[in-house]
Amino acid sequence: MSDIRFNRWLHQSGTGGVYQDSAGNIGIGTSVPTSALDIQSGQIQVGTAVTIHSSGFQVGGSNLHSTGLTVQNLNSIGVITATSFSGNVTGNLSGDVTGNVTGNVTGNVNAGVITATSSIVVGDKIIDSTGISLGTTDTTGRNAGVSTAIGTLIYNSTTQQIEVYHGPNGWQGGLAIPFSATSPTVTANTSSRPGWAVFSFTGPGSLEVVGSPAVTAEYLVLAGGAAGGWGGGGAGGHRTGSITLNPGSYEIQVGGGSAGGLGFASPSSPGSPSYIIHPGISSITSWGGGGGGGLYSNQPGKPGGSGGGGGSDSGPGGTGSRETGTSNPAPPQGNNGGTGGPGQSAVGGGGGGGAGGGGGGAGSPGPSSCGGPGGSGTANSITGSPVTRAGGGGGARGGGGSPGGGGGGSTGGTAGTAPANSGSGGGASDGGSPGGGGSGIVIIAYPTA
Repeated sequence: MSDIRFNRWLHQSGTGGVYQDSAGNIGIGTSVPTSALDIQSGQIQVGTAVTIHSSGFQVGGSNLHSTGLTVQNLNSIGVITATSFSGNVTGNLSGDVTGNVTGNVTGNVNAGVITATSSIVVGDKIIDSTGISLGTTDTTGRNAGVSTAIGTLIYNSTTQQIEVYHGPNGWQGGLAIPFSATSPTVTANTSSRPGWAVFSFTGPGSLEVVGSPAVTAEYLVLAGGAAGGWGGGGAGGHRTGSITLNPGSYEIQVGGGSAGGLGFASPSSPGSPSYIIHPGISSITSWGGGGGGGLYSNQPGKPGGSGGGGGSDSGPGGTGSRETGTSNPAPPQGNNGGTGGPGQSAVGGGGGGGAGGGGGGAGSPGPSSCGGPGGSGTANSITGSPVTRAGGGGGARGGGGSPGGGGGGSTGGTAGTAPANSGSGGGASDGGSPGGGGSGIVIIAYPTA
């Protein structure tokens, strides 16, 4: 047998070549091979699919290189294990996946067990460790749905119920949230009227109602009373009735009584309105009491929930059941003020109107002339026991205050001021300070049993 021995094998042009060292290492493009086959530049091509070059090993569109494996299509019948996969996975994935999946999964997921460390979110639906959150919409949004699948569950914020789609039968109510009413500013009193929850608002606030079925509640809306002048201050409007409490927020405003001590020569200031507002009832408004007339020039009492008493010189009493300070009619809520006495300083003022009756007229001229008494208030038991509110203030020169908290008129001294939250009118004065009107109150009560 013969041997072919060489150190280098060159092209006929004298360039390039294959080198072999004494250890048998072969170099292509290098005279100092460092491995059994050392290719310094260029590449090895096997047909059209396989390429071996300095930067890696390429099979079709897949590459094996120093930083990893880039696979265009991976078909495996065994197990593939890696610390991480990056990029898109298109097609079917069968078998167990352990670890985090970050990104979007589009298509059907058919799995035995899915374990999530935080939550699974699909649109506005969430599954987490605390429960299942259904998608929330209102009736309008629900009815706008296209191709709704039978069995779809939603939470309807309009009806405040979980609803299910029955196909031909439409949407049907499911689990309903039970009725409840709360206020961020007022705590319900459940002891003064057993079997009822009573919310008494003495300032602005709201009643927040959720759930069903709706409950019929009672209300009292009382506006602020007017201060006295020469005529007694009119009581604030007093309205009672019933409303259906549907879900939503009921806005509450409580009117203040007007301040006393402003003098008796000019008409006094009126009280402020109280109301309940909700889209289902529009509003229930009681108007502030009308101010009492002043001393001179036949000054009339002012219109309001109840009218103020007239001033001297036969000043007419203000009209009740009116929007305060106007001739605009309001729902029944009060009465007219009384007429002032004939003449001026020697006669009394008329009494302010009350919710239970009109103000009394003043007496005849003379040293013993007396102001007219305030109109009586009215009793209501919404809190569990009867309470009389909204009395008119007494006229100047000693007109008596009314039952219901109306301030008494004075003779040369300070007149009576109506109590807070009574809605009553303040007493008039013939020389001292007229009394202030009482602030209003709003009460809502509903049965709990």
